[in-house]
Amino acid sequence: MKIVLLSKTRFDETEVAVVTSLFENGLDTYHLRKPKLSTRQVKQILDTFPKQFHSRIIIHSHHQLARKYNLKGVHYTRTHLRRSFKNWWRKITLGISKSDLIKTSSSTKLSSLYDDNEIEFDYVFLSPVFDSLTGKFQSGFYEDGIRAAINKSGKNIVARGGVDIRRLEKIKEIGFYGMALGSCIWESKEPLEEYLKIVSRCRELNIEIE
Repeated sequence: MKIVLLSKTRFDETEVAVVTSLFENGLDTYHLRKPKLSTRQVKQILDTFPKQFHSRIIIHSHHQLARKYNLKGVHYTRTHLRRSFKNWWRKITLGISKSDLIKTSSSTKLSSLYDDNEIEFDYVFLSPVFDSLTGKFQSGFYEDGIRAAINKSGKNIVARGGVDIRRLEKIKEIGFYGMALGSCIWESKEPLEEYLKIVSRCRELNIEIE
């Protein structure tokens, strides 16, 4: 089972310290998504992380920074995948789609998991799988439909939305490739403690963590 952490959407000065502590305690993958920040601002965030952890960061925007900082990979948003955007964007990120960087994407519909893309994604987020912890979103998926998509699409699907320690058994049962942590970490008064609880519970359930 792959465990990834999604960043906060907005900039928070405490975030780098929290993520660094999670890295030091085994977190393998952190998705840095700050859609409203400029390239310069994202660079400032990356510069704040210890260099040894750059290889655990997947970036959602300003993809040209992925090679400059030797990051783990890039995430393709719906905007990146729009045909009208592709030609311009390819010039900026020339070669990334064919590189050995991890490449990920997202979906809010089961039907889109069957789409053929010229890019082979290492995994795809499906959301919201569960009702969100913040109460903003409700899941519209049926478990049988998700299971069918996992089995038939041939894609590695990561559960996103409403994921917390209470959902681990269900995530395992449905057959997800991984889980994305978000609010359960950022809304916790002790983010590291919450992460370690999740890791411990995975071990109790015989969920092997990548």
